[in-house]
Amino acid sequence: MSRTVLITGATGTVSTALMDALSGADVDLRALVRDKSKADGPAGKGAEVFVGDLGDPRSLPPAFEGVRDVWLLTPNDPRAPENSMNALWAARQAGVERVVRLSVVGAAHDAPNRSGRLHALSDRELEVCGMRWTILRPHWFMQNLLNEAGDIAATGTFSLNMASARIGMIDARDIAECAARVLLDGPDRHHGATYTLTGPRSLTFGEVAGRLGLALGRPVTYLPVGDDTRRTALLGHGAPRWIADMLEEYAQAYASGWGDFTTGTVAGLLGRPPRDVVEFARDHAAAFTSGGG
Repeated sequence: MSRTVLITGATGTVSTALMDALSGADVDLRALVRDKSKADGPAGKGAEVFVGDLGDPRSLPPAFEGVRDVWLLTPNDPRAPENSMNALWAARQAGVERVVRLSVVGAAHDAPNRSGRLHALSDRELEVCGMRWTILRPHWFMQNLLNEAGDIAATGTFSLNMASARIGMIDARDIAECAARVLLDGPDRHHGATYTLTGPRSLTFGEVAGRLGLALGRPVTYLPVGDDTRRTALLGHGAPRWIADMLEEYAQAYASGWGDFTTGTVAGLLGRPPRDVVEFARDHAAAFTSGGG
């Protein structure tokens, strides 16, 4: 009998890739979207779409009714623990069997960034919720490089405030495929597990630039900038101040060596190595050529 899987954050990068990864599997997909106008994307992937907001608990019961598994992805903002709490309460009330939650790399009460500390609160709540659970803590997304696609296409350069940080970055598609593996393996096999997911190697952004150039067939250069310069650019592009602050905290942590590690978890779950940044760049070459993400 098919299990009904509810996908939250259904229009985001990882959740969209997760629906692709679950395509053809013996599951009934259900998607939660905040904006009805964005329902076509999940619906086109075969999901039954419900409109609801994790920030509004009254909107959630219809989406959770009859669900066996929840993929829990909360917006990255100060209300993330509240959003997670509302989802877990709706899940418990609906008799959900398992929650698979997307956390962040290094989530801990003493993490050097507010996102990690907030996610630690929600991770702990999940661990004692009484349902089966699995937590995924992915490293820095390769897809973040798509935010620099316009500059790379126009000038062959990109700028980040990461100094010479070395990071075990991961393709979001690998995160999604790990999530699909956990969901398809059944509710007991991964219960109580927290998986830290990384790419195959730890790279500096100078090395990333070299690999992007290799994939694109033209030089790409990384230009380190200071925190103030990056912050001004983010705010100028409309990023909320809280997001700019959070990203600065991550950059400072990475520059100190905090992200210089990899794990073998992706290979252990998928039976293959995680994607390299060269493969990522080749698959997204059009974005880096035209500037469109």
